[in-house]
Amino acid sequence: MTKNNRFLFLLILLNILGFCVNLTKSNPHPQFPCQPPHHKYPFCNKNLPISTRVQSLISLLTIDEKILHLSDNTTSIPRLGLPAYEWWSESLHGIATNGPGVNFNGPIKGATSFPQVILTAAAFNRTLWHSIATAIAVEARAMYNLGHAGLTFWAPNINIFRDPRWGRGQETPGEDPMVVSAYAIEYVTGFQGLNPKAKTGNRNGFGKKRRFLKEDDNDGERLMLSACCKHFTAYDLEKWGNATRYNFNAVVTKQDMEDTFQAPFRSCIQQGKASCLMCTYNSVNGVPACADKELLDKVRTDWGFDGYITSDCDAVATIYENQKYTKTPEDAVAVALKAGTNINCGTYMLRHMKSAFQQGSVLEEDLDRALQYLFSVQFRLGLFDGNPADGQFANFGAQDVCTSNHLNLALDAARQGIVLLKNDQKFLPLDKTSVSTLAIVGPMANVSSPGGTYSGVPCKLKSIREGFHRHINRTLYAAGCLDVGCNSTAGFQDAISIVKEADYVIVVAGLDLSEETEDHDRYSLLLPGQQTNLVTTLAAASKKPIILVLTGGGPVDVSFAEKDPRIASILWVAYPGETGGKALSEIIFGYQNPGGKLPMTWYLESFTKVPMTDMNMRADPSNGYPGRTYRFYTGDVLYGFGHGLSYTSFSSQLLSAPSRLSLSLAKSNRKRSILAKGRSRLGYIHVDEVESCHSSKFFVHISVTNDGDMDGSHVLMLFSRVLQNFQGAPQKQLVGFDRVHVPARKSVETSLLVDPCELLSFANDQGNRILALGEHTLILDDIEHVVSVEM
Repeated sequence: MTKNNRFLFLLILLNILGFCVNLTKSNPHPQFPCQPPHHKYPFCNKNLPISTRVQSLISLLTIDEKILHLSDNTTSIPRLGLPAYEWWSESLHGIATNGPGVNFNGPIKGATSFPQVILTAAAFNRTLWHSIATAIAVEARAMYNLGHAGLTFWAPNINIFRDPRWGRGQETPGEDPMVVSAYAIEYVTGFQGLNPKAKTGNRNGFGKKRRFLKEDDNDGERLMLSACCKHFTAYDLEKWGNATRYNFNAVVTKQDMEDTFQAPFRSCIQQGKASCLMCTYNSVNGVPACADKELLDKVRTDWGFDGYITSDCDAVATIYENQKYTKTPEDAVAVALKAGTNINCGTYMLRHMKSAFQQGSVLEEDLDRALQYLFSVQFRLGLFDGNPADGQFANFGAQDVCTSNHLNLALDAARQGIVLLKNDQKFLPLDKTSVSTLAIVGPMANVSSPGGTYSGVPCKLKSIREGFHRHINRTLYAAGCLDVGCNSTAGFQDAISIVKEADYVIVVAGLDLSEETEDHDRYSLLLPGQQTNLVTTLAAASKKPIILVLTGGGPVDVSFAEKDPRIASILWVAYPGETGGKALSEIIFGYQNPGGKLPMTWYLESFTKVPMTDMNMRADPSNGYPGRTYRFYTGDVLYGFGHGLSYTSFSSQLLSAPSRLSLSLAKSNRKRSILAKGRSRLGYIHVDEVESCHSSKFFVHISVTNDGDMDGSHVLMLFSRVLQNFQGAPQKQLVGFDRVHVPARKSVETSLLVDPCELLSFANDQGNRILALGEHTLILDDIEHVVSVEM
């Protein structure tokens, strides 16, 4: 080891030791640069442009100091007054403990635990998504002010829920690219403080979107916090057979890449203005994502991304260690840095970048380019603007965490997301005056604040069964199974005994993190172990039909329960967070009307014959491959995308929609114009050849009537289908959605904006977006309306 390398290693070790000490105690206030006597450096001058300040700082750093900034745990540089900084904090559905940047060891002991993302997505409510992100941001900024967290958070997860067995599907907004894109935009703008100018009414239960950045700060420069869209790209496998996320090569067609996997990331960057992108572990078509220059260049050159790119944790190491893509560790860090990975979550760059530099495979300009993106985000966050106690967000503190408003928001999210899958003979809601004794069975019913992956310390520890205590004086509980794995029937008898004593029975079955989580996929879609046996045994023992409540983020094949008349109602609660028990009890007893819709397809167990490693979205009849998600899947399902029942009934009326769209070709060179006209004769046109796509957008005006006697919310889903037989076209695809609250026996009008270039199009086998000419059918519930697209 050379003298310089020994010095670098010592600095790293001292910094890690110092950080570990800091984890045991919370600093009352964050450390910050530009304190006297270091405040006179040009990079501390707030009157200078950020780009000038960044270049000033970079110019003052030595090679060793530059390398020290390529890790999530950045070492302090005392001579310049730069404190250590931890880039890695997590905020998927509340401030989480996964990242080392967060701790609850000081005045803040917990943070609001919102429902897991998959359940929030089931609400299909953009305003709700934005409000949750804003609330998390407030708590995050408050925790930063008290030394509990950083300002850079690695959320949201916007990968497509492609396979129902995926252990992290629960973290995503589901299987539809449009929905995932919409969620990404709302989360990022809400979290970073960059509010869209559009205002949302209060028909969904919320007022206008909150804004924290000043008007003159919303110019793309300033950030309240930094959000990170992950995992780029085609990541949706943990461990299946011999494939792990660390060695898997995702073979993806250009077609699927364009209209499925990349769509949410493009929206997250172009419309959400995300300041961070995380590249994933896996390879994509033979190249590790964090080493794929073509892939990472695209986000900057084509999508206009100006934030920083981080690797997933140790994803730079896997380039050499697992993917065997390079011959040496030095080659791995060099190829990642040159490809566009700016920072390594982990220490691989710290340990091997100096050698790569000395070997000549990395130049100083490569280091400077990475630091430019990293420091730019920190400057936009105000980290170099002096004492944060004097800043715009200085007033956020412990009083802004776990507030009643945030807890009520979490409760409303669970209410809106819970999905009623089955309700025979209108068994629900229950009249609590007719319930003297309620039996609740299942190990998940007694878990405190079931939040799923990437959870933190909740404000209050509440289980699902505790939510029923306020409604019923006498509730009986038995686990039935020792745990969710349910490998024994030893607890069945205790459960049977309380079921026979009760007026009504609720069985909480399904999944927990022992069945689905990071680094762990499922092999079966059936209930684990003896759970099916438990449910049917209790249904046979009960005096009345039972209520089945399903936990877990992934679909479960409960076709046995759907067919069994002794199981009257089925509800899916996923991981509902700390207010989930209260929300569920309010729905079961009719204080709230369920309105959630499934954001993913619930397949039958037969789907598990499909290799999880097959990334193809489209069906292939020649080899029996059935395709994936509602857009392409040709097999039978238990519950389809968008399924969800209500205690009332709704009817929709199409008030107005265009019958004809006339498009014109953009002005271009003669050769391209001839090619475009030739394609139009074949029945389609490339979207990038349409003149002014923006002006072709149109509204679909809808009236929704609540035909029942109970107030409720209805999720409108507008789909489109191409009538011509185009190879590779989706069976149907979502082009608009909204959630509207409609009082009993009343009607509400709303409008859905449709962008035909973006939403009526799909990708051809070359990865180009094409728009079919001719008739497109718009589908709303049982209404169909034809729009003719013409040149």
